[in-house]
Amino acid sequence: MVDLNSSIDPSPLREEDLRQGIELLFYAYRDFTGEPDAILDKYDLGRAHHRVIYFVGRNPGITVTELLEILRITKQSLSRVLGHLLETDFISQRADPADRRRKQLTLSDKGKALEHELTSTQMERFARAYREAGAEAVEGFRRVLIGIVEPEDRARVRPAAIRAQNRR
Repeated sequence: MVDLNSSIDPSPLREEDLRQGIELLFYAYRDFTGEPDAILDKYDLGRAHHRVIYFVGRNPGITVTELLEILRITKQSLSRVLGHLLETDFISQRADPADRRRKQLTLSDKGKALEHELTSTQMERFARAYREAGAEAVEGFRRVLIGIVEPEDRARVRPAAIRAQNRR
């Protein structure tokens, strides 16, 4: 059981506040994924495909191993989804020049168009919510989400330019 009073903040956390946070996250996730789900249906794709498309788009040249680390799924699960995305020309694969055994993944033009369509609906939702909440709330929300993410994955959530620089 979680000790609701063990935080540094002197104000105690109430169980109801925590439950409301969980509930809001469930509702937000449902609505956040609803529009992309409808787009994915047109291509006979699902949420697993969406996650792969998103992270390959966000990390051009990512290897299969790196993608597995981010998604935390089995190689078999990724193989099925990635195979479908390669067959349908949403993702391209090439050998890593530094180690030809490793495969680097990038979005094809078709994949970039789909990623843009999917992400733009979600960005619009975030933009509206951020405008309504204000800058201070946005920073607080970001800190809360980072706090939910496992500590070893927090460094992955950084600006794209820094990720690209670290890949070189």
